Amino acid sequence: MKRIGFLISLIVLSISSISARIIQGEVRSDSDSTIVVGATCRLMSGTQFIDGVQTENDGKFELSTSLKTKLTLEISMVGYNPTEILIESDKNVDIGTVYLSEGVMLDEVQVNANSMIDAKGRTVIFPAGSDVRASSTAISLFQKLPLAGLEANPINRSLSVDGGTPFILINGVPSTMEDFNALQPKDIAKIEFSRITPARYADRGNKGFLNITLKKRNDGGQVYIWGRSAVNTAFVDGNVRASYHQGPSQFTLSYNPSWRNYQKVFDNSTESYIGSDFRVDLEVHDRNPFYYHNHFTSLKYDYSPNINTLFSAKFSIAPFFNKSRSLANTIDSYLGDYENDNMTRNKDLSPSLDLFFKRNFNDKNSLEVQVVGTMSSSDYRRSNKYFFSDGADLEYIMDVDSRRRSLISEISYTHQFSDKTSLSAGYQNTVSHSTNSYLTTDYKPILTENNNYVYARLGQQVGKVYFSLATGAKLYWIKNDLNKRHFIRNLTTAQLSWNISQKWYLAAAFQYTPSIPSLSALTDYPQQQTPYLISNGNPDLKVSQNFLYQLMPSFQYKKFSASFLMNYRHIKDFVMSDMFYLGDKMFLSQSINAKRSLYAGGNLNLKLSDLYGFGANVNIGIDYYETMGETWCHHLTSLDGSFSIWWNKGPYTISYWRKIPGKYLSGNYVGKDENGDSFSFEYKPNKHWTFEASWMYMFDKKGTKYPSWGYSSVNPYFKERYIKNNGNMIVLSVSYSADFGSLFRTSRRSLNNADSGSSLLKM
Repeated sequence: MKRIGFLISLIVLSISSISARIIQGEVRSDSDSTIVVGATCRLMSGTQFIDGVQTENDGKFELSTSLKTKLTLEISMVGYNPTEILIESDKNVDIGTVYLSEGVMLDEVQVNANSMIDAKGRTVIFPAGSDVRASSTAISLFQKLPLAGLEANPINRSLSVDGGTPFILINGVPSTMEDFNALQPKDIAKIEFSRITPARYADRGNKGFLNITLKKRNDGGQVYIWGRSAVNTAFVDGNVRASYHQGPSQFTLSYNPSWRNYQKVFDNSTESYIGSDFRVDLEVHDRNPFYYHNHFTSLKYDYSPNINTLFSAKFSIAPFFNKSRSLANTIDSYLGDYENDNMTRNKDLSPSLDLFFKRNFNDKNSLEVQVVGTMSSSDYRRSNKYFFSDGADLEYIMDVDSRRRSLISEISYTHQFSDKTSLSAGYQNTVSHSTNSYLTTDYKPILTENNNYVYARLGQQVGKVYFSLATGAKLYWIKNDLNKRHFIRNLTTAQLSWNISQKWYLAAAFQYTPSIPSLSALTDYPQQQTPYLISNGNPDLKVSQNFLYQLMPSFQYKKFSASFLMNYRHIKDFVMSDMFYLGDKMFLSQSINAKRSLYAGGNLNLKLSDLYGFGANVNIGIDYYETMGETWCHHLTSLDGSFSIWWNKGPYTISYWRKIPGKYLSGNYVGKDENGDSFSFEYKPNKHWTFEASWMYMFDKKGTKYPSWGYSSVNPYFKERYIKNNGNMIVLSVSYSADFGSLFRTSRRSLNNADSGSSLLKM
């Protein structure tokens, strides 16, 4: 009887299984066709719930029911508008791909809530409406995001990841900080973040990666104007951005000026030059006023006749003018007391043209091609004058004109074998020709480079675990006047991530990145700066071998999130600046290869959002450094951190940001990060205008401070610089934005929009 009962039950279950309807499909974002992980899929019969699941890491879902009636499939995800699909067939249905559009803004109130997803080695964040309402700029929004290792500095309007500059994409387009600062928080739909630079951009020297996806707009253009100025010092920044489209064409104009005129900049230092038969001790007190203004301007045209094709052309130019002066009194144990008057002027101009083409052949294959040409010029003037008490004087002149022409090109191909397996490969090439004209000697060296980088990357999803492996070869030919160098090196990155649950996530990474010396570091042309010091490049520098290991657990529960990063980095043949005694009371400053550099650190990020209008974001780090040469070894342990707190109520926002600077060790050099804090009050009377008042470097008469010291046995020193103009600075800012018409979305891009390389060694 038991066997008969078991057989009957098995038959019933089999019949039920056979008669069940299967509804399946996948969910993607309509902005960039990326997979949407964790979307809620609910099957409804009227108001009755039938079945529900969340999309997996491949974006797919599958629901089942025995009902043969009409059903409604509801799909929703924070950061996106929900959608409903009517299921009329009484058989199995494959919905195919469902595209969700990003959340919209209604009178500055966003309909989506905060969400953070860890997927495929990246942290994906959909900014909460409360965070957006409490932010007037993109920088202030990023201060509130739980991105461990990323620092958003509202004073300098800069982003950094683990002390370096991240590679930034906006809608897949490589972008600059000027492009980032022109964004409005309400336009940002999604942010992808990684502390590991992807293989495609591993040859750029960046740390970290950001891909910012903007919301699709229903209007034909946008105007955004932002500006700020300090009441008590010469400090002005601005952004003007206007875009408009007609049919398949879109035009974008951007202008970003910046101006400083600081007179209260002070340096105090004590240092020694110690040789086998000579020693001199110096005590220097000087004032270093500086003045600069830059005007980054770009004009961009996009043409997209259909969803699978895009042609883009961008012209940019960035005039930069700088003037600085050092007026010092020096107490010299050998030459006696004397006055210094050191003047530096710099004028740079870098026009660039960026051409890009993308073609999606189908859902699995795409090709991108890009060419960037840059013509840069730099006129550098520096004179160091010394006036002695006996009436004698000395002058050292370092005047040079630099002209650089470069062409950067890339071709990239991506193939999706399935939703779980992808392969990408590409080739990049940079060729340049530079001429440096040293005006005091008529020496005109020719410098050329040919940099080739070929890479391949494989990504694979296995259940809740995703791993990727990328490898590339860098082939670099360089000629610096009579010196020729040829480098062939491998670049490798491996990542593993595990979505343990909806609350817990674990990721690990390994990265090998050799650091090849630059043109300027290899320049062999000695220049005397002071009565005791000569500076020169080093054509014999070896390649540094950089090995990085990371472990990143994270936790998220409702309005609270926490993440922790453990870092270990080992650099062989570490490049550092060192000092040598040449004899005859002269010393040489030059880059060399030390034996090794070690770094180990941990970083904890905690975020609490939208608690009765309050929010807080805290970063705490501990770092250990060790550097070793042939006869010396230095150690350093440091604590650092930053925190942001804010409160928003209607059109009013009050916020406070503070950075707790940490120390860092590089060879014989120890420095301390820039200090900073800012208390801000913001008022938004309507959706067009924003007014803000900030108090920066509060209760700090010295303003920005930069202490540093050196452990070199040849050149021990202690230096302190502070910019008093920044102390207790009151800054007022205003912004205006207006939207109209309809914008189409641009597609993914690659490469930089300009060549920022330089062949000029500046002191």
